[in-house]
Amino acid sequence: MFRPFYLLIFKILGWKVRGEMPHHIKKFIIAVAPHTSNWDFLVGVAARSILRIYKAQFLGKSQLFKPPFGWFFRILGGHPVERTTSQDMVEQVVKIFNHYPEFILAMAPEGTRKKVDKLRTGFYYIAKGAHVPIVPVGFDFRKKEVIVGDILYTSEDLSSDLEKITAFYRTITGRNPELGFS
Repeated sequence: MFRPFYLLIFKILGWKVRGEMPHHIKKFIIAVAPHTSNWDFLVGVAARSILRIYKAQFLGKSQLFKPPFGWFFRILGGHPVERTTSQDMVEQVVKIFNHYPEFILAMAPEGTRKKVDKLRTGFYYIAKGAHVPIVPVGFDFRKKEVIVGDILYTSEDLSSDLEKITAFYRTITGRNPELGFS
């Protein structure tokens, strides 16, 4: 519905999209990095429409989904998770994947906008536990590009898989490059 609007905004601002989403796959994780700014969310909402991944969801702490703004986050594709209990986040999200016949989850593998030395592994273990692939995506603010990487299916070699994903992100410059990971 808003795709023509976002295409126009991208054109005016000089942004491009490089790559395609795997529309033939019904369940996967979109791992977006580097996550260095609140602007990432706005670029992501536009890219979601431009790439026609309208059903892409994101996770948010359950408190965000309470009145008065809970409806807004749900409309944007938010899915609440409980972070105040000892429930394992990976297990919670794997259950969400298993509950729906189609589920696309966009998340930031760093888990924060602050400087980190490496990716957190929750997104990887969610993909592994739910038996879904990972699609790495980067918002390159220097090149003004949304870049969709190659599909990665998890293997038994966590280290090798994470190195492939990290190598992809090393080529991408976030809005605040000093907050990107090494």
